[in-house]
Amino acid sequence: MQKRRFNALIAGLFASAALGFSMPASAQQYKDEYKLSTVLGEAFPWGWGAKRWADLVAEKTEGRIKIKVYPGTSLVSGDQTKEFTALRQGIIDMAVGSTINWSPQVKELNLFALPFLMPDHKAIDALTQGRVGTKMFEILAERDVVPLAWGENGFREVSNSKKPIRTPDDVKGMKMRVVGSPLFLATFNALGANPTQMSWADAQPAMATGAVDGQENPLAVFNAAKLHTVGQKNLTLWGYVADPLIFVVNKNVWNSWSEADRKAVSEAAQQAATEEIARARAGISAGDDALLKEIEANGVAVVRLSDAERDAFRTATAGVYKEWAEKIGADLVKQAEEDIAKR
Repeated sequence: MQKRRFNALIAGLFASAALGFSMPASAQQYKDEYKLSTVLGEAFPWGWGAKRWADLVAEKTEGRIKIKVYPGTSLVSGDQTKEFTALRQGIIDMAVGSTINWSPQVKELNLFALPFLMPDHKAIDALTQGRVGTKMFEILAERDVVPLAWGENGFREVSNSKKPIRTPDDVKGMKMRVVGSPLFLATFNALGANPTQMSWADAQPAMATGAVDGQENPLAVFNAAKLHTVGQKNLTLWGYVADPLIFVVNKNVWNSWSEADRKAVSEAAQQAATEEIARARAGISAGDDALLKEIEANGVAVVRLSDAERDAFRTATAGVYKEWAEKIGADLVKQAEEDIAKR
C-alpha cells in the first residue's frame, strides 16, 4: 500500500512539474555532461546509488543525458552545507543529497534528525513513503529543485577512540565530529560532549591525529571508510537518528529536457533509490548482522544498548527534541509521530 501511495506521489509531482515548466525542451540545448553531486563515493551505498542513477539515465535516454558523479561534494569545495544552495543556483545540476546537509536551508528536513524519533526501518518508511514524504517533496519543489525519489544513508551510530559508551555520562567531555547542523550541535551539547562541525573530508584525518575522539555515522559508512584504522575502536548502536537521501534535479535543468527524458530520469531515480536503500540496509536488518560481524572482526568493540539504556539517552535529549519540534513545525512533527505509531 505504501509503495502504491509513493508511486502515486511521484506521478503527481512529475505531472505537476511537467505542467509547471512550460518552456519547450527545444528552446534549450542539452549539455554535453550534467554534474551530479554526492558526499560519498562508490564504495558507499550513497555514492553507489548516485552512480547507478547516472548509468540508468544514460541507458534509458539512449545517451542523450550523460551524467558525471562528483563525490566529496567537490563542486562546493567539500562544504556539504553549501550543496543545496549550489544546486538551486545551477552550479550543480543534480544531486543525491542528505536531509541533514540540506536542513540549514530547508528547516523541515531537520525532522529526520530529531533525536530518537525513528526506532526502526519501518518508521523511516512510514515517513518517506507516506504523508511526510509527500509534504517534504512539495516543500523542496518550491525551492528550484525537482525531487524524484528517497534514498537512505542509514541509522547513525556513535563511535570513539576512548571507551565504550553505555550512558549519557560516558559521552561527557568527548570531542565529537558532527555534520554542519545546529540540531546536531544541540543534541551533543545536551549530552555534555564537545561537538565540532567538520566536513567528511576533514573528519578522518582529525580522528587519525586525535583532534577529535569520535563521530557518528551509519554502519555502512563506518565499515567502508575503515574507521577502525583511525582509532575508532568503540562502537555503540543507539540509532538516534536516521539519514534519508533525496534524488533531485535542478529545476532549470529539468525544464530543458523533453517530457520523455524527464520520465526516463524519474524512473531511473526511483529504481536507483530502491536498489540503494536495499544496499544501505544489507547486513544490518533483522536476523542479518553480517556487517556487524565484519566490523567486530576488525577489532571493534560493539555495544548493543538495552531499551532502558537507550531511554536514558532519549531522556537526556528530550529538551532538544521539544525545542526543535517547534522550529520544524509542530503540525509536521505530530504527523510524523502519528504515522510512526501506525507503522
